[in-house]
Amino acid sequence: MYSGELEVQAKRKAIAILQDEINRILNATRELMYLPELIIKKDKNSMKNTLEQITSIEEEVENLRKKITREVSDVGGLVIDRENLLNTAYMMDEIGQHITDIAFRLSNLKPTTLKNSKLDNDLSKFIELIVDEVYKLNEIVRNLNTNSNNAIELSYEIQSIERETHNKYRQLMIKIISEITNMKELLLLKDIVDGISTMSDKCQRISDLFVLLALS
Repeated sequence: MYSGELEVQAKRKAIAILQDEINRILNATRELMYLPELIIKKDKNSMKNTLEQITSIEEEVENLRKKITREVSDVGGLVIDRENLLNTAYMMDEIGQHITDIAFRLSNLKPTTLKNSKLDNDLSKFIELIVDEVYKLNEIVRNLNTNSNNAIELSYEIQSIERETHNKYRQLMIKIISEITNMKELLLLKDIVDGISTMSDKCQRISDLFVLLALS
């Protein structure tokens, strides 16, 4: 088999692993979206199960990141693609860690803090925007080997969602500063909102890396 064929096979295999990674991140983000509602309901069992699922998914994403590192490390011909593939895998791993951190902070909020300020719905909608971004990333990676033009078009949709996320971030920060008087709760909420915003930025960066892969 020619070295060029081996490189193509290696790239396709790596992209398949990326798809597994993004699917798990999508599942974890969806779990995160429902956490504010569970906090309001004081449903401790469901909260515990959600946190365990998110932690388990983070471990799966880390293992996939290690797997893709092994898969592409020995393919010397894929110099540019190898770097993009590895950067994408590591950034997805970082998103998985962010989800776990955000879930931990959310679980430590007092239900009255979310209920009295009516921030539970705002946070869920904010996280829902990230769900949309991750879903678009999932669609992009599905198109990388078959329809690169469609993958590039989907990246523009992620840019649009990211702009909406930044607007929502500013609105939430104003509301948090205006309505939360307990310093501990305020700092927790600030960290949560900052973390979600960082996830959005990383989704955009992953989208840019996918575009480079599509163009190659």
